[in-house]
Amino acid sequence: MVHITFPSPKENEYFRFVKSNHIEIQLKSLPEVPGVYQYFDKQDKIIYIGKAKNVKRRVSSYFNKIHENQKTNLLVKNIIRIEHIVVESEMDALLLENNLIKKYQPRYNILLKDDKTYPWICIKKEPFPRVFYTRRIIKDGSEYFGPFPNKKTIPILMDLIKNLYPLRTCSFDLHDKKIKQKKYKVCLEYHIGNCLAPCVEKMDSLIYDENIEAIRSILRGNFRATVVFFKKQMLQFAKNMAFEKAQIIKEKIKILENYQAKSTIVNPKINNVDVFTVISDESYGYINFLQVSHGAITRSHTLEIKKKMEETDEVLLSYGIIEIRQLFQSISQTLFLSNKIDLGDELKIVIPQQGDKKKLIDLSLRNAKFFRIDRFKQMQIVDPERHEKRIMMQMKKDLRLPKEPIHIECFDNSNIQGSNPVAACVVFKNGKPHKKEYRHYNIKTVTGPDDFASMEEVVFRRYTRLLDEGKSLPQLIVVDGGKGQLSSAVKSLDVLGLRGKVSIIGIAKRLEEIYFPEDPVPLYIDKKSESLKILQRARDEAHRFGIAFHRNKRSKSSLSSELDTVKGIGPATRDQLLAKFKSLKRIKAATQNELIEVLGGIKGLKLFLALHSKG
Repeated sequence: MVHITFPSPKENEYFRFVKSNHIEIQLKSLPEVPGVYQYFDKQDKIIYIGKAKNVKRRVSSYFNKIHENQKTNLLVKNIIRIEHIVVESEMDALLLENNLIKKYQPRYNILLKDDKTYPWICIKKEPFPRVFYTRRIIKDGSEYFGPFPNKKTIPILMDLIKNLYPLRTCSFDLHDKKIKQKKYKVCLEYHIGNCLAPCVEKMDSLIYDENIEAIRSILRGNFRATVVFFKKQMLQFAKNMAFEKAQIIKEKIKILENYQAKSTIVNPKINNVDVFTVISDESYGYINFLQVSHGAITRSHTLEIKKKMEETDEVLLSYGIIEIRQLFQSISQTLFLSNKIDLGDELKIVIPQQGDKKKLIDLSLRNAKFFRIDRFKQMQIVDPERHEKRIMMQMKKDLRLPKEPIHIECFDNSNIQGSNPVAACVVFKNGKPHKKEYRHYNIKTVTGPDDFASMEEVVFRRYTRLLDEGKSLPQLIVVDGGKGQLSSAVKSLDVLGLRGKVSIIGIAKRLEEIYFPEDPVPLYIDKKSESLKILQRARDEAHRFGIAFHRNKRSKSSLSSELDTVKGIGPATRDQLLAKFKSLKRIKAATQNELIEVLGGIKGLKLFLALHSKG
């Protein structure tokens, strides 16, 4: 006997909570870029495919409200998992969505058939080739350009080609033998100037082929010379007062300048190809796979591989290719790869360097990078401690530190031509600011604008106090500046006996170079690395915190000097005014009634008259 157990209401509620929590984490990690998103149900089947200019915003809109359309609510209810593919533009997203819907026919998408596809422009493989647009791709050696989702583009291009390069439109067989036999006669198209009659030898085949090559260049997007020609034509029309014709040419120029003839999503010459790329960090490798079939991307998948012994990208890629090809039962014999590896003689390996093939590699790498970012975002939400530990390990490795920099302190000086010199110290723990531990310093022993001496003083004062109070020291000290500021800070650490106990670096603003004590050659970290981003954030926080303190101090100083001569206005009143108006400029701009409201009738009127009598 088979026993069937149905989940209790509490269990159902738990499953709904788990699903909701999982979706919420996915939503938070989606990228804000153009792309295509895919919804999966509990059978792991694609039930909906959509495109978006901003994937995160579009997908989130499904889950943040009750929809008027009940089918949409039912769709949302059935979504268990979300996947996405990033692309370069909205047009690419539109094309990729079209291809994927045709392949998978999701339940909640409109039905798209291959005979309802986007049009292409064809250069027919034949003597004196014709150029025309079509929705059918015939594999007879002809060239196809497109596809063109924008319906306005094809008429403009065909009209442009027709005006610039008169070509035949007939379907006659123009082999030399038949032309020599004088099988044909000129038609109306010749008489009205639309064709130069190659059928009766009025046009040389070499000149015709040169025109075809120019058209090919235009369709590939290289039409600068054509735009220049149009602009001259537009100016000539305008000069002759033919403004309507000039406006027509202007509209054509605008469409041509916005036109993108090439697409990384669809290219009929790239058929039955697997694209593999790899990126990695200190712990994981990420291998992205794009499957290109019949000139279109039909699948995207990214595999995450845990490193064990600091494997190279090439080793990770070779493992990933075998795993993914087995998973999807791929039999393609041509592979486009980001890294050169040996997979035997049975497979054709291509490492693209330019053109549409290279664009496919770039798109695959982009998807791998976004997958990695998504994983980190989800890790940060689900397991923040693991995320923080990973960042600290990376900083230790990037900055060649003896310990993970869990506690970082960053210093910055602030003064204007030596006036009111101050310094700021900000504290970061596990890569995040701890604002309760931020400290301001009035520079006491330095006269004039001397950043080096100011840095030496503030570092000495900071760690003298920490040592006296028995508080913990940071693992890393960051100084805003180059070798000069760093050397000054090191002097204080030497006096306090902290050299070797605390690591210290300087970060310069110009090229973000990292300086180490007694090392004249700076370290340059990858501009996109998380280690540099944390250092930059700490540096910027110290600068912001110091500037705010310096501005406040200047304001108080200016306020004091301006109000010292006003009888009855003392320090307490100045503080009261500053708390209300924030600056001397605003106090001067205040109305009589506003000052009276803060200080009372007699004192407020006296201050108003004193300030404005000086003006």
